[in-house]
Amino acid sequence: MTRLLFLSLLVVSTLGAGCVVAPYPYAYPATTTVASPPSFDRSWDAALGAAADVGVQITNADRANGRITGSKAGAAVNIELRPQTDNTLQVIFSAPDSKENNPTLNDRWLRAYQSRMGR
Repeated sequence: MTRLLFLSLLVVSTLGAGCVVAPYPYAYPATTTVASPPSFDRSWDAALGAAADVGVQITNADRANGRITGSKAGAAVNIELRPQTDNTLQVIFSAPDSKENNPTLNDRWLRAYQSRMGR
């Protein structure tokens, strides 16, 4: 009798332990990514570095006003960093007199800037 009682307790405890399962692991949805606001210093350094990467000779770098000026092959180059009201940063590159094409100086600078920003 005790042997039958022992076996029945063993079977019940085994079945009870088998019914307990760990919670299902849910993957984090892609919409929970957190984007931090751009760092002015990081963007400034990336803009200066990208200008150097494409051969722009910097003549003035005014961090307080967010302006970088220089030249490349006789063409004036302007880079502006403007903080926006929505906590983003607008970076504007212009070299209207540049004769470079395929790729343009703007395209080369943008590629270098994006690379330095880790994009």
